[in-house]
Amino acid sequence: MSTFAEILLNGVSLGSVYALIALGFVVIFRATEVVNFAHASLLLAGGYVTATLHDDIGFWPALLVGIAGAAVVGAAVEFLVMRRYRGSDHSVLAIVTIGVDILLTTELTRRMGTDVLPLGDPWGDAVLKLGPISLAHTRIAAFVAAALLITAFLLVFRYTSWGVAMRAAAESAETAALMGVRLGRVSLGAWAVAGGLAAVAALFLTVFPTPGLERATSLAALKAFPAAILGGLDSTTGALVGGLLVGVTESLATGYQSDLTFLGRGLGDLAPYLVMVAILLIRPAGLFGTKELARV
Repeated sequence: MSTFAEILLNGVSLGSVYALIALGFVVIFRATEVVNFAHASLLLAGGYVTATLHDDIGFWPALLVGIAGAAVVGAAVEFLVMRRYRGSDHSVLAIVTIGVDILLTTELTRRMGTDVLPLGDPWGDAVLKLGPISLAHTRIAAFVAAALLITAFLLVFRYTSWGVAMRAAAESAETAALMGVRLGRVSLGAWAVAGGLAAVAALFLTVFPTPGLERATSLAALKAFPAAILGGLDSTTGALVGGLLVGVTESLATGYQSDLTFLGRGLGDLAPYLVMVAILLIRPAGLFGTKELARV
């Protein structure tokens, strides 16, 4: 029972980090109706800036610069690339984000080489003992940070003019524009927020028990993609539930891998996608996604 509780707690912590990444997917989709496949490169950019600066200016300033840097990169992608294609089909815009991701990821991996970069976090490999349950301090910090950031985002989304503008744009971009909502600012803010959230997620994906930032770190965004899809790409609540569901599923599948050898190795990496497919078969719009109605 203690093993199950430990795996479950670690899964919730990991899921909260996935929720941050999934929230980035949802924010951009709600603002622009575009699926952002460049999110992995934003995550890698934020982590890279933090990793390269922490020795010179300290961990916390480096983290703040990394968050700001990822936000600037996201805003730059929107302003310099995506805005030029405004009015194009959404599938075309999604393909453009794939191209952006390839360019950014290639440049970042060229700079990183084969090195594994530590981010200089203050928690190290410290572990909290709760009876028979062991929980890394990094996992606790990840859950607390994700909870605070998600709460702050939901408050901003609910009670600020930017949040109102985003909700209006999500309902009907044309109507929102006629009512004076500046869609360009909404889109720019969404990309910046998504970049900042990705930078925080990059931190907690590369601290203990993982060795540090490496080329494969950006693949974590692909694990969060099922969270956004199964929760509903247009639902902030869905991103949170989806992130937790994916994190717990991956943690349980990995923790009990030895008892499931008949299913093959690497089940932890595959399990989130299996859950996504199973849920989409029942609810094609996701758990909290808006069902599209067509009149004939």
